[in-house]
Amino acid sequence: MEVKITTENFESYKNGDLPLVVDFWATWCGPCKAIAPIIAELAEEYDGRLVVGKCDVEENDELALEFGIRNIPTILFFKNGEIVDKFVGATTKSKLQEKFEAIL
Repeated sequence: MEVKITTENFESYKNGDLPLVVDFWATWCGPCKAIAPIIAELAEEYDGRLVVGKCDVEENDELALEFGIRNIPTILFFKNGEIVDKFVGATTKSKLQEKFEAIL
């Protein structure tokens, strides 16, 4: 299940027990809409092994600035509170799945 990442709850998810994947997106972004179903599927498949979050860059511009998000979708992969990988742009499920597996 996807969680909504906000400026207020980000730190608790980032420093949680499970690795965190954050999809930075916006409602008007075509590529974001294209990968949204893939992100949702992966969130279900990896439920309990990692946390998958969605962060609207317009509602949480402080987080977007903190991580230098200039293009969306940008997906950040956190493990032990640190960024361990990053992916920018739309892609296939198999490519994202490789990234998910790598942080487990």
